[in-house]
Amino acid sequence: MNSTNDEIIEYIEYLESDSKALKQLIFKMCWHMRGGISLDEMFQLSASDREIISKLIEEHIEVTNETRLPFF
Repeated sequence: MNSTNDEIIEYIEYLESDSKALKQLIFKMCWHMRGGISLDEMFQLSASDREIISKLIEEHIEVTNETRLPFF
């Protein structure tokens, strides 16, 4: 691999940013699950499983907003 220092630094920054976004998503999903799944369990899920849970959470939020039920 012939990369310049700037390319390597840029790639590392991209990975750090991607990692931070994933952690943020996982923490948010765990908060919405209210103890239904632990942080460790959420990190062990596949990306497709996390995507399914994320969609379920979004649907729940939409239904809650439409019905004006309290959201905790």
